[in-house]
Parts: sequence; structure tokens; C-alpha cells
Amino acid sequence: MEQPLYRRTMTSPVGRLSLIGGDVGLVAVLWENDRPGRVPLSEVADADHPVLVATETQLCEYFVGTRRSFDLPLDFRGTAFQRSVWAALLEIPFGETRSYGEIARALGSPSSSRAVGAANGRNPISIIAPCHRVIGRNGSLTGFAGGMEAKAWLLAMEDGQPLML
Repeated sequence: MEQPLYRRTMTSPVGRLSLIGGDVGLVAVLWENDRPGRVPLSEVADADHPVLVATETQLCEYFVGTRRSFDLPLDFRGTAFQRSVWAALLEIPFGETRSYGEIARALGSPSSSRAVGAANGRNPISIIAPCHRVIGRNGSLTGFAGGMEAKAWLLAMEDGQPLML
């Protein structure tokens, strides 16, 4: 039987975020205008679950620049390949970027850049599993569920130069 899921909504510099989690850990950080179905979820109830309270606290610290890494239990739900890509995202240090190809090579599958991109696009735990740190091979900003302005803001903030949204 699936564990119940809970939602808490927070305001952030990059828009309203919906935090989804349960007793195992954080399941998703969803964007205000997220594409429906990008992250499939079972029924979710609004509640102040401890993992969601901790997530909001840590995200607030991140947004004001006092937190560079997160210490939260994560409950990634996806295929084995998706979970391997999302785990690789967690290895990208604060303020650094990687290309899809670099992640594919790190996973031992250098020809899987497109599959890495598809898994990155379905990353359910945005910001915390920093898919915003993944860029195109030529250094260009590429697709992002939160929108390109949010991606640019997150990267600039991590570089010490926050932008106005």
C-alpha cells in the first residue's frame, strides 16, 4: 500500500512552490505553472508534515544564501535510470554546472545524453536535486520545468549575483 502524501505550498523568489512528501521523505518540489503529469503523484492532502516544514526552512535558507546543500530525506519515484540521473544531480556542487553529456559519461553511458535530458526534465525534486545546474554542451541554458527566468535566477544566485524576476 502506498504511503500517504502531503502538500505544503510556499512562496519563493522563483514563484510559488508545492512541496510534496510523506513519512519516507520529500517526493517533489513542483512549480506554480508545472506541466500537469510531469511528476505523477497519487492523492495528496494539504498538511504541515515535518519533512515539508524542514524542506521549506531549508529552501528559505538557500534562497537567502545561507545554505549551499540540503539535508533532507528524499523519496525519488521513477525508473532505475531516472533515479541514477537524479542521484547524479545531487553530486553537482553548489555554483557549478554540468552538461547532459558530462552526466551521461559520469553514469558510464556516454551516448545517453538525450535520455539524461529526458530524465532531467522529469526530476521531481527541483532545486534540491539541482536540475537547474544542467546546461547545454555549449554552455547555453536549456529547458527547465520552472521556466528559463527561474533557471537563470537560481544560477545567478548561486554565483552571488541574484537577478530580479
